[in-house]
Amino acid sequence: MPTLKGLVVVAGALTLVACRTEPGPPAQASAPIHVREGVVAEVDWPSAIEAGGTVRAALNAAVAARIVAPVAAVHVSAGDRVRRGQPLVTLDARELQARVEGAAAGAVAARQTVTSAAAHEAAADAALALARATHDRLRMLHEMRSATAQELDAAVAGLAGAAAQRDAARAQAVAAGAALEAAQAATDAARIGLSYAVLTAPFDGVVSSRMVDPGSLAAPGVPLLMVESAGGYRLEAPVDESRRTMTEPGDPVEVSIDSPSSAVRWVPARVFEIGAIDARQHSFLIKVDLPAMAALHSGAFGRVRLFGPTRRTLAVPGAALLRRGQLWLAFVIDTQGIARLRAMTPGESRKDAIEVLAGLAAGDRVVLNPAPDLVDGARVATGTGTATTSASSGADR
Repeated sequence: MPTLKGLVVVAGALTLVACRTEPGPPAQASAPIHVREGVVAEVDWPSAIEAGGTVRAALNAAVAARIVAPVAAVHVSAGDRVRRGQPLVTLDARELQARVEGAAAGAVAARQTVTSAAAHEAAADAALALARATHDRLRMLHEMRSATAQELDAAVAGLAGAAAQRDAARAQAVAAGAALEAAQAATDAARIGLSYAVLTAPFDGVVSSRMVDPGSLAAPGVPLLMVESAGGYRLEAPVDESRRTMTEPGDPVEVSIDSPSSAVRWVPARVFEIGAIDARQHSFLIKVDLPAMAALHSGAFGRVRLFGPTRRTLAVPGAALLRRGQLWLAFVIDTQGIARLRAMTPGESRKDAIEVLAGLAAGDRVVLNPAPDLVDGARVATGTGTATTSASSGADR
C-alpha cells in the first residue's frame, strides 16, 4: 500500500511534467495594412483674402404707402409667399372714393358746358352770316342810292358786332373744352389716388417682415412690409480698399455659407457688382451671385474668398489629415513601409488640397483616408495609384 510520502513524490513529478511544454513555432509578423497614398508637393498657390458678409435676396422691396390713410386690412404675414400684383395691404379709401366721385361730377358738368358753348358758337355763326348778308344788301342799295348812309352804317356796325360775338363764342367753346380736359385729368388723378389704397406685391417673392397692423396710420415713405424675391441670392461683404485691385465684376471667387448642420464648404461663384469706396470706412462693398445652395436664406452669414497672384508653397491632399482636438495629424509612410503619425500645421484650403505651413516636407508620402484602427508604427502597403496634390480651385483665374 503506497505511503503518503510516496504519493507526494509522484504528484510532484506529475506537476513538473505538466509544466514542461515544448516551444511552439516562431510568432508570425502581422500582415501589412493596405492603404491609399498621396504625396506632399510644391505647387503654385493663389494668394487669397477672406471677407465676411451677409446673404441678401437678389431683389428686396420695402412696401410703403404713397398717401396718408389708416390701414384697413393686412392680407399677409411674415413668411408668406406672394405673387406679383397680389394685394398685401388695404388702406381706408373713403376719402379717395369721394374725390373720384367729385371729379367725375365735375367732368360731367364740364362736358355740359362744352355742349352749351358749342351751341352758342353755332348761334354766333348764324348771327354773323345774317349780319354779313344784311350788310352786303344795304351796301348794294346804298350804291344804287336806295339806302341811306345811316342804314349802311348800322349794317356795318351789326356785322362787326356779330363777328365779335362769334369770336367770343369760339373762345368760350375753347375754354369749355380745356375745362373738360382738366376735369377728365382730375378724374384720372383721383382714380390713380384711389388705386394707392391697395398696396400690391412688386414681384413674386416672400414677405420677409411685417411692420403694420390694421388701425395703424400709413404715411408716405414709411415701410409697412418687406418683400424679397423667392429665387436668387447674393452675398454682400465689405472689403478693405487696399484689396480693390484683386477683383472686378465677373471675376471668379469662392463663397462659403456657415451652416450649423454641415461642415464649411467652399463653392465657386462670380462677382456681380462692386460698389464705390466708402471714404469713411475705407472699404468697398462686393456683391457675389450665389449658386443654388441648401438652406440659403436672407440674413445668413457667409464668407467670400478673393484671389490674387500665385505663390509657391507646399500642399497636401485634404484626405490625408486627421484632427484630434486642436491638433492636425497625418500618417507619413517611411522608406520601410511603416506609417508614422506626424503633427503638422495647416494653412489655407483649396478644394481637395491644404497648404502646409510646418510638419511635412516635399515628397512625403501620406496615407489617404486612414482607417480608424491605423496606429503609429503599423506596417502598410500601398496600391498602384497615388493621389497628387493640386492647388487648383473653382476660382482659378
